[in-house]
Amino acid sequence: MTGGLPEKHVVTCFLECGNQIIILRRSQMVGSFRGRWAGVSGYVDTTADEQSLIEIQEETSLRPEDVELVSKGETLEAVDEGIRWVVHPYLFRIKEKSKVRIDWEHCETRWIQPEDIDDYQTVPMLKETLSQVYRW
Repeated sequence: MTGGLPEKHVVTCFLECGNQIIILRRSQMVGSFRGRWAGVSGYVDTTADEQSLIEIQEETSLRPEDVELVSKGETLEAVDEGIRWVVHPYLFRIKEKSKVRIDWEHCETRWIQPEDIDDYQTVPMLKETLSQVYRW
């Protein structure tokens, strides 16, 4: 705990193909931020680097050999819902958009230009997280 708030570490991974990134709409079955757009994300149970690949495989069906790490950003902190979130940002490149298969955590995907992220109702600080790993 820092500053009296519980602290939770999460990874947020952005997947890039061409000049676009994929965002995923959180389903009604998840515990937080239902209906909001997000990257591939999850709680860190191992190391952040290992967790990033685990979450990508769980949420998109992409295997480690389907992705290439482009950049890893500095962590960010966000306070929301009484929790201090420590976000570990990643950017991966993929070769084939058609291989992406979402799981129950998301109900929709959209490939967008990164600069259009403000057009979507996202989870807190998604644009700032993207800015850690993507330069536009």
